[in-house]
Amino acid sequence: MSTPCNIAASLPGLAAQFPDRVAMRCPGTRGPDGLARFDLTLTYRELDARSDAIAAGLARRGIVRGTRTVVMVRPSPEFFLLMFALFKAGAVPVLVDPGIDRRALRQCLDEAQPEAFIGIPLAQVARVVLGWARSAKVRITTGRRAWLADATLARVEAEGAGAGSQLAATEPDDVAAILFTSGSTGIPKGVVYRHRHFVAQIAMLRDAFGIRAGGVDLPTFPPFALFDPALGLTSIIPDMDPTKPALADPRKLHDAIARFGVDQLFGSPALMAVLAGHGAPLPTVKRVTSAGAPVPADVVARMRELLPQDAQFWTPYGATECLPVAVIEGRELQATRAATETGAGTCVGRPVAPNEVRIIRISDDAIAQWSDDLEVAAGVVGEISVAGPSVTDQYFNREAQTRLAKIREPLADGGERVVHRMGDVGYLDAQGQLWFCGRKSHRVETAQGPLYTEQVEPVFNTHHEARRTALVGLGMEGSQRPVLCVELQPGVDAGQWPRIERELRALGQTQRHTAGIDQFALHPRFPVDIRHNAKIGREKLAAWVAARPTSY
Repeated sequence: MSTPCNIAASLPGLAAQFPDRVAMRCPGTRGPDGLARFDLTLTYRELDARSDAIAAGLARRGIVRGTRTVVMVRPSPEFFLLMFALFKAGAVPVLVDPGIDRRALRQCLDEAQPEAFIGIPLAQVARVVLGWARSAKVRITTGRRAWLADATLARVEAEGAGAGSQLAATEPDDVAAILFTSGSTGIPKGVVYRHRHFVAQIAMLRDAFGIRAGGVDLPTFPPFALFDPALGLTSIIPDMDPTKPALADPRKLHDAIARFGVDQLFGSPALMAVLAGHGAPLPTVKRVTSAGAPVPADVVARMRELLPQDAQFWTPYGATECLPVAVIEGRELQATRAATETGAGTCVGRPVAPNEVRIIRISDDAIAQWSDDLEVAAGVVGEISVAGPSVTDQYFNREAQTRLAKIREPLADGGERVVHRMGDVGYLDAQGQLWFCGRKSHRVETAQGPLYTEQVEPVFNTHHEARRTALVGLGMEGSQRPVLCVELQPGVDAGQWPRIERELRALGQTQRHTAGIDQFALHPRFPVDIRHNAKIGREKLAAWVAARPTSY
């Protein structure tokens, strides 16, 4: 009998081979110093056996293969047991980023049409008060009492105790999960993940980064911890709010890293900035991976100083719809820093095998069928497209968005594959490296031609008194006026703005991409995505600029 295509398929074998190896440690009680003791642990044997019991208990209550199930549980043993139970059962977990706007969250849950809802007591209260997931007929709480729910998760596990293996015979094309995008550029969309997508991601990440079983990982984005058991790793779940990485306490992170000999670390650029700013060495860490937004060059440089000489700092490029697309190591990224700061865009490395990355002409219209004449020449900026085993093929209940993002490509064998349009612009250089130039929706279409945020902002960000800059456009597409919004570094007196503006104007004249920008606006504090602290709300900035006096 063949092994099912399932992210949980490797768990029984690992439990048999390494029964007492710790699969994950989670923060629990605290010591007198305020630091977590990490006394909530799961061995591979416990993770396998208990997730089987929960899967059996869920089946008794109607959560079976194909059941869409909202999961609103904090990073904890319950979260990981529950997720592996759902994967084993072939049910379809629905994950929504808790950091998104409440109105958007309700819309996401309504679109997902869940049949079950599993959450912490607070989530159950919100479900009732705010009308979340009204289609859910089965409701389970992680609390001690079944208040506002049909049962507790502990009761569900007890009902399924001793049931044995629950690994369903899931097929590659079966839906495995619905993961909602962050919504940083609009209303979040539910990305349909099939089991083959998760299995492909694991293989691509393992091969791209040379991951070997037995390592110790600190995944500061909880969903990524789900990959660790499939890779044979031990997860140390950090003591932090994963929705606010910029507010993480570096002292707590360093304590966990040192105590358990963490040798690999995953986190957003905001989390990397916290560690870089803290400035303490990370002698045990051999591999760092940072994704979610471009990592500032100075953060990469500082992290490289804190890591051992032979450590690797990887910044994969991708999206919820397809990850990873391309990867670049910190040394290579530092080597391209000068080009980035002179308008070349940000190098995101080479495509991860077996992905095929192609640059197509920029269009805001749907493209139903692939044609080779969509491609632009090497070095020309266009929209980044990717085809590969981790590329998802649709959004759940979003047909219009699916049409805009997906292209069907016929294959020589008579089949077809899906090409995903990233919604990003960029180009491939003569060496086959991919350069990111910004979001397609953020381009500014002037009478002299288009301007791209990632070819403009890094030039001005070299000014030591500018914390960050953002390019926005005013007026009709094709004749937009570019305006550079500027946020100053903390402590810089706003009274210095006239001088700083003159210096920025002079700086802009040094590069082709920025020479035509002559309108600047000082903004007190940019709207940014709290989860990344790097994704700037350019739409809000554009509205703010448009509402200012007519000097613009």
